[in-house]
Order: sequence, then structure tokens, then C-alpha cells
Amino acid sequence: HALRTAEKALLPGYHPFEWQPPLKNVSSNTEVGIIDGLSGLQHSVDDYPVDTIAKRFRYDAALVSALMDMEEDIFEGLKSQDLDDYVKGPFTVVIKESCDGMGDVSEKHGCGPAVPEKAVRFSFTLMSITVAHDNGSIKIFEENKPNSELCCKPLCLMLADESDHETLTAILSPLVAEREAMKSSELILEMGGIPRVFKFIFRGTGYDEKLVREVEGLEASGSTYICTLCDATRLEASQNLVLHSITRNHAENLERYEMWRSNPYHETVDELRDRVKGVSAKPFIETVPSIDALHCDIGNATEFYKIFQFEIGEVYKNHDASKEERKRWQSIL
Repeated sequence: HALRTAEKALLPGYHPFEWQPPLKNVSSNTEVGIIDGLSGLQHSVDDYPVDTIAKRFRYDAALVSALMDMEEDIFEGLKSQDLDDYVKGPFTVVIKESCDGMGDVSEKHGCGPAVPEKAVRFSFTLMSITVAHDNGSIKIFEENKPNSELCCKPLCLMLADESDHETLTAILSPLVAEREAMKSSELILEMGGIPRVFKFIFRGTGYDEKLVREVEGLEASGSTYICTLCDATRLEASQNLVLHSITRNHAENLERYEMWRSNPYHETVDELRDRVKGVSAKPFIETVPSIDALHCDIGNATEFYKIFQFEIGEVYKNHDASKEERKRWQSIL
């Protein structure tokens, strides 16, 4: 049945808006609701009928819809900071991006199209909004339950296995292209009768290790390169429990992939793999490195290790122990 106007207003694609400069390779039509996840790609991917495999919102239209949902919060935030509610901005919005497999979604006795029996969801959360004011910026909104499903907006649902690199790239690439275009452009959106300017910062922190490896082009989790944050191998990590730092990043992964692809120094596979530290596919989504459970464990272990050493040496009685003595405690431990 036809949606009522009130219902339509809740769907992306109902609010007029524009981008300055216009988004590259993205239509300026703002009346777009749910679109086919593979729009523009031909017929079938791996024999799956394309029009059934994914549905999504256009990224910019979804962001606009999310902002319009938060109109009241924005005005309340302005009021609570003693700012006029006719401030035009620019407002800076921080977006957390998340993507994860949803497991098995197979039909028990269905007779629908033959599609993969796993699903993947890509979503985003509005984390905070700040507004420029007197050479600084003032925070007018912060999501206080960022991991709640209530503030997590679905952007794309696809029937695909998260390990299927080809299908994942085919479906998420247009979405990533829209995100890249929005990074260097400003949104002009009418809110409360006044056109306001919004800029977006995207942070891909909602990925588990499996997906980080997938989208950043790293080898799968059985790899000798055990870390998605640094270049450590299993052996190095087992010998060094102390010094860890985040060294990997998206730009470097892209460079390493290029090196893996072209092998400029004509090295053997093993030498080349050591040079690129386990990057062997093209990275296609920028994720923000964040510490994972493994590194929390390593950090905790290091801390406990120190405490145990001090307990063995009874440091609370004897503060200025010599280096030799400390070495002895370590060897006892």
C-alpha cells in the first residue's frame, strides 16, 4: 500500500539536500529510497540473481535521514550551550562505520531464489556533532550508548559470505566510493527552515578482526602475521611481550599490495611476503586501527609479569634493588 507522508519522511530519500562541491560520480537526485545493492552491475555475480542479493540506501541520503531524525537533539544541544538555533554551522559530524557477518540466514522450507545462505550488514552510527564557534568548536551532541542497536543505522544488507572477497568488494565498493566523495564535500541541508552546513568524519572502528583482515587486504587469521595493527609475526610476538605499537595503516597496505602485485625487486614468494608483511589482496575499506582482545591480553600479561617480579623480589621492603638482583627475579620467574 502507498506510504503516508508521515511514514515517507522516516525513509531516506525524502528530504531535499545538496552537496558543495557536488559529489563525484553520485547522482544529485535526492529522492532515492532503498536501491539495489548492485545497481549498475550486470545480471549475476557467481550465478546469483543480482536483484535479490543486496539492498541498500545511498550513503548520503541515509546520513541526511539520520540527521533529520536528530533535529530535536541538535536544537537542544545548541540551546544547552547557549548558542542561537539559527547557527548555520559548519557542523562536524563523526560517523562510526560497522560491518559484520550475521551468520546463517538460510530458509528451512523456502523456495526463494538461490542465494548465499549467509548475510552481511554494513551500518553506521552518529557518534558526535560539534559546531564551529569563536575559533574553536563546541560539542552539541554525543551518543551516550554508541553500541546500542537503537542508534545503529543499517546502510546495506547483503546475502553474501563475509569471507567471499569478490562479492563483498562488488557490493561495498559503490558505498565506499560515496564515502570517499563525501570526505571532501560539504552537505547543505535545511533544518528548522534554515540551510545548514555539515561536514563528515568517517571512522571505521566497528569491524572484527576477521573483517579487518578481509577489507584491508591482509591474510586470514591463521597467518604467521598475527596482528592487524602491527607487523609482528607469531614468533616475534611470543618473544616480545612488551613493546607494541600501531604501525599498519590503510595507505601503507595499499602500497604493499601494489608491491605484492608488481614484485619490483624480483624476489621469491617468501622474500616478497616478508616485505609486504602479509598483505596479499587489494585493501578496499579504510578501517581505524583499534586495540583488540589479543593486545589487551598482551598488555595485561606484561603488567602482571612486572608485578610478579616485584613480588618475588619483595620490592615493597627493598626499593633500590640493583640491576643484577632484578635480573635474578626475572630468571626465577
